[in-house]
Amino acid sequence: MNLDHVFVCGHPALDFAATLRARRSTRFEMFATPERLNAWYLESGIVDTIMPGDDRDVREATTVREALYRLITDRRLGEEFDREALAVVNAAARETPVTPQLTAAGRHNEATPAQALATVARMAVDLLSGPDVPLLKECGNPECTRIYIDRSRGTRRQWCGMESCGNKIKAAAYRARKRTAASASL
Repeated sequence: MNLDHVFVCGHPALDFAATLRARRSTRFEMFATPERLNAWYLESGIVDTIMPGDDRDVREATTVREALYRLITDRRLGEEFDREALAVVNAAARETPVTPQLTAAGRHNEATPAQALATVARMAVDLLSGPDVPLLKECGNPECTRIYIDRSRGTRRQWCGMESCGNKIKAAAYRARKRTAASASL
């Protein structure tokens, strides 16, 4: 089941935080149903198999996601962590995470939605206390609110992803230049 989740931020916790799209304008919720939430866990590679979830799992995931987005923003801006957001993410990180199992076919990660959420929270703790913090940037597309890790040469990356935002902005700038050139030649 592919629901077109996008993984361009460079870290699963950042991609998780980006599942509420266009926060400053149209706001598109990627976790509208338990099935969509579970699809994200599967597509992200955090789990190989996930138990069916319910609306409570969606509510918990969106609560953790919003707290996580706040903490990522705080860290990116060099501000103190929001205490409530910190408590939410830390509480989720204390829960039982996904536990890998060895099978005849190799490693297999089967989990409940709660275990998958705990794993995302633990990944967030590692990210926000680790060496990539100085590389956190917000996408240059004014409509996009994704935060990504800029590992580009010279840390000059401007977009969360070329396919998702960079091409749109570059095409719009090209059209604007063409209109300006056309009106100047009249």
